[in-house]
Amino acid sequence: MAKKGNRVQVILECTEHKESGMPGTSRYITTKNRKNTPERLEIKKFNPILRKVTVHKEIK
Repeated sequence: MAKKGNRVQVILECTEHKESGMPGTSRYITTKNRKNTPERLEIKKFNPILRKVTVHKEIK
């Protein structure tokens, strides 16, 4: 049986990486509580390709 609840898995993608034109993407997978955070997440995470901390936004 699948878990029932408000916690869902989300994918975070770097916003600055698309603008840089470099190949590849920086993505992270995390979970969020849909009830407490209905809007899309924005978290600062490390981008290993750009080698700096950038803003990652929730996709999908």
